[in-house]
Amino acid sequence: MDYPIKKTDEQWQQELSDFEFHVLREGGTERANTGELLNENREGVYSCKGCGAELFRSVAKFDSHCGWPSFYEPKIGDAVELIEDRSHGMLRTEVRCAACGGHLGHVFEDAPQTPTGDRYCINSVSIKFNEA
Repeated sequence: MDYPIKKTDEQWQQELSDFEFHVLREGGTERANTGELLNENREGVYSCKGCGAELFRSVAKFDSHCGWPSFYEPKIGDAVELIEDRSHGMLRTEVRCAACGGHLGHVFEDAPQTPTGDRYCINSVSIKFNEA
């Protein structure tokens, strides 16, 4: 996909910490139950740590007990891009920021307790929280 926000790896490395770069630009994952936003319960908006695009709202956040912040839908339908991911011998759906292509996490259709049935499992390090 051709993303509206384009930067070189060198520009991203200047703006992001080493770990943020690893997750957002190289598709890495933070360890389960280590993210600072896992237990964030205030009202607000979650944005891309790389470019600031609004991605998720707190009303869609739920405790899925998976070890990462989970949401049942993005803020708007085109806030994220979904891509087939066949890495690590699995078939998953990767979630990327639609504005800059930053890797956010994966989405799974295993949350029947939510209105959509979806669980967007997102790395805390790839998003920032802005209180309402």
